Amino acid sequence: MPEMSTDEVVRIARVAVSLGMARIKLTGGEPLLRTDIVDIVRGIAATPGLQDLSMTTNGVQLVDLADALCKAGLKRLNINLPSLDPKTYSIVNGGNLNEVLEGVGAAVKAGLDPVKLNMLVLQGVNSSDVPEMIEFAKQSQTILQLIELEPVNVKDVFYREHYFPLDGFEADLKKQALEVQTRGDMQNRHVYTLPGVKVEVVHPIENTDFCARCTRLRVTSDGKLKPCLMVNDNLVDLLTPMRKGATDEELRELFAMAVQRRTPYYKPLQKD
Repeated sequence: MPEMSTDEVVRIARVAVSLGMARIKLTGGEPLLRTDIVDIVRGIAATPGLQDLSMTTNGVQLVDLADALCKAGLKRLNINLPSLDPKTYSIVNGGNLNEVLEGVGAAVKAGLDPVKLNMLVLQGVNSSDVPEMIEFAKQSQTILQLIELEPVNVKDVFYREHYFPLDGFEADLKKQALEVQTRGDMQNRHVYTLPGVKVEVVHPIENTDFCARCTRLRVTSDGKLKPCLMVNDNLVDLLTPMRKGATDEELRELFAMAVQRRTPYYKPLQKD
C-alpha cells in the first residue's frame, strides 16, 4: 500500500483531536525524510482543539527545516543524540554528527521549546559520555534525556552486553539538583534542575505502572491504529476505509474499536 498522503495524515490527526486527543507527536522511522513534512505539520497545527504538536527526529535535516517547521506550528522537538564523539555517534546512529549539532542550534534558534536531546545510554559505547552531554545541553540551551536501554526490538545478546542502569547517574543528579520534578504524566520520571541545565531520566517502560498510566494511541506509517507499543496483532486499519470513502464518524468508530482492544501488556501479578 502506498504511504499516506499529506491530506490523509492530517485527516487522521483531526479525527483524533475531535475525540479529545489534544497532543500529537510525529515520530518514525524518520519524519524529516518526508518531503511534505512541513505541510503535514501545518495541517495538523491548524486543527481546532490541538494543544501540543511535537516531533522526534535524528536531526540531520534540521538546519534546512527547523525554521519552517516552527513557523508551520511545531512546538517542541526531541533529537536523538547518543554522543558528541563522531566515531561513537556513527556506531550508534550513522550519519554526520556535525549536521546534527548544527541542527540542534537551528532548532533552538528557530524558537522550538523545549528542544530535548535523547541520549540512549549504552554500556561500553557511550556511558562515559554523560558528563560531556550534560555540559553540551547546558551550552546549547537544551534539555538532556538520559534513556535506559529497553529489552524491546533488540536481541538478547545486545541487551545483556549494552544495558546500563541509570541509578548511579540519577543518585549523582539528585545530589547536585537545585530542584527535582516528578512527571506524573510520564510514568513518574524525574527531571533534575542543575545549575544552567535540566536532565530527565527515562527508565524502561516494561512494568505495570507504565501500562496503568499509558494513554497513547499510535498510528503506523501504513495507516493502522496501534493500541499498544508491545503488540502487533490487534491493529485497526484506518487507511483502507478512508480510501474507500469512510466518513469522519466511521473513522471515529474505528478509533473506538482500537481503544476497546487496549489491554495492559504488563499486568499486575495476581496473588493466590
